[in-house]
Amino acid sequence: MHLLNLGILAHVDAGKTSLTERLLHTVGVIDEIGSVDDGNTRTDTLALERRRGITIKSAVVSFQIDDVTVNLIDTPGHPDFIAEVERVLGVLDGAVLVVSAVEGVQAQTRVLMRTLRRLGIPTLLFVNKIDRRGARQDGLLREIADRLTPAIVPMGTAEGLGTPGAHFTPGLAPSALDVLASQDDDVLSAYADGTLSHDRLHAALVSLTRRAQVHPVYFGSAITGAGVPELVAGIGELLPSADGDAEGPVSGTVFKVERGPAGEKVAYARIFEGTLRTRDRVPFGAAGTEDAARKEGRVTAITVFDHGTDVRDDAVPAGRIARLWGLSDVRIGDTIGEPRGTQGHFFAPPTLETVVVPGADTDRGKLHLALGQLAEQDPLIDLRHDEVRRELSVSLYGEVQKEVIQATLADEYGLDVTFRETTTICVERPAGSGTAVECNKKDDNPFLATVGLRVDPAPTGSGVDFRLEVELGSMPYAFFKAVEDTVRETLGQGLCGWRIPDCTVTMTHCGYSPRQSHAHQGFDKSMSSTGYDFRGLTPLVLVEALRRAGTRVYEPMHAFRVEAPADTLGALLPVLTSLRAVPESTETRGGVCVLTGAVPAGRVHELGRRIPGLTRGEGELESAFDHYAPITYGTVPTRSRTDHNPLDRREYLLNMTRRVGS
Repeated sequence: MHLLNLGILAHVDAGKTSLTERLLHTVGVIDEIGSVDDGNTRTDTLALERRRGITIKSAVVSFQIDDVTVNLIDTPGHPDFIAEVERVLGVLDGAVLVVSAVEGVQAQTRVLMRTLRRLGIPTLLFVNKIDRRGARQDGLLREIADRLTPAIVPMGTAEGLGTPGAHFTPGLAPSALDVLASQDDDVLSAYADGTLSHDRLHAALVSLTRRAQVHPVYFGSAITGAGVPELVAGIGELLPSADGDAEGPVSGTVFKVERGPAGEKVAYARIFEGTLRTRDRVPFGAAGTEDAARKEGRVTAITVFDHGTDVRDDAVPAGRIARLWGLSDVRIGDTIGEPRGTQGHFFAPPTLETVVVPGADTDRGKLHLALGQLAEQDPLIDLRHDEVRRELSVSLYGEVQKEVIQATLADEYGLDVTFRETTTICVERPAGSGTAVECNKKDDNPFLATVGLRVDPAPTGSGVDFRLEVELGSMPYAFFKAVEDTVRETLGQGLCGWRIPDCTVTMTHCGYSPRQSHAHQGFDKSMSSTGYDFRGLTPLVLVEALRRAGTRVYEPMHAFRVEAPADTLGALLPVLTSLRAVPESTETRGGVCVLTGAVPAGRVHELGRRIPGLTRGEGELESAFDHYAPITYGTVPTRSRTDHNPLDRREYLLNMTRRVGS
């Protein structure tokens, strides 16, 4: 049996969920096609998805194409839910990227295609809505080649564009030969020799598609079904099967977590190697986690996806996707069994956050629990609890995500909330180098520990590097580990309250009080160092080193691209300036102007809102996170702390309940 884990991706409103419904109908999984407008589609199962007509959570459904079992994963199209797409990409064997024949290539389409190409995921393109007025073919193919990839192979032609009778006639276009010959020297030689056969050309198409070097393009309509049978045939023939040794050690990845009817955790996992069985006890944890820190659980039940539904099974072999019960502490992104290496982020983390304000009758404890469960399903929500102000904050990609969180809390938990104004998530970076040291039993150090640290700047993206300038054997390893773990935790809040993502921290001094006990008595904590002493002292030393180094606050910047009528440029530029955007290049193509540059992430929503009015509704904005830039204007933004505030020594020591009485 051949397996294929297939993702359906698109810009919002390109018709992705409608195409999923049509595919399921074409292969015989459903008898009646659901409608997004009517809220009865197979993959949009959440009440909120049906009500809003958008996909929020990925969904899996299975069907058969000849001897190939396809696990189809429908993903969100709205940019605010890009994190959901990111989790799915790591488990795909192939993808279908949907483009509207009317709206064409959109900003999100470009982001998705860039990522698919970077990951080497074989991808077919489906141009949807050929029955809609304004549908294009030749112009759209040029747009795809210009804005997505030139390595496209039209698999036929669309006829009757813009009418209910629009249909797709299969057959390789002459341009296909040029694309295939440019990627395959054997095809080029055979063509030059006059020996190129249809079978040889087809074999090259299959091979190059499976290696993600070319991308076949189909035209059709999810509403009428035009072109969908040809797409189904292409999925079964052109995309590669899942591989993996079912007899090897178990290795899988969790890409989705949900709660079952009884509140139990259910993990969606792709098994890459081995066979996982019920009652198996398996280790799991985040990729890159040390073996000692990984958790272990017993799989109590398994369901696999088959013929449009999920069915109970005793085992799930390599290549398949399954739902797993019993792993109570599992989180999204966890590796099950043997680690497969660290999987990096494909998209930028959220750059916005907001404070959740409970309604007058809303129980704060229940709200905290509910938000914690939502964070399990979407870790990038990054729930943040400020105990001093009794405030809960969540991270966001955009305003739509805020509305969805609000509606979910109301519908599923019966909790009424509002939100404060959305703010930008900044970062801090050391401006220079700084050192600090506190010695055991000296000055006003109440902790039985000596800790000296030096903080140095580090290149962007390098992360936090912890080093030692002291002998590893000079004190128990557990104390070094306590210092390192506390350093990494403390760097989550710099001098201005923002995370410090990149720096080098070197331990320059260390010391401890050896284990002591009174005669005929046990261990005396008041005379002997413990891990608590090092965890308590390290934040004080680290923030003092940071004070001496100084830090600068950086705000997230988006690279933007505005395409608008050239005669509207005069109206656009002043607005860009008022939003602190920095134009970098301007290109005019006939009557169209393309403007690129950088704009603060916090101003992207406002820019998108104003562009239609400035460009007679013809302007198009594309933006994506690009970098962090130092803030050089106005008051430097700060963020309230959620720790014991080591910046205020007296307050910090009062909050530490042990050994601070003196």
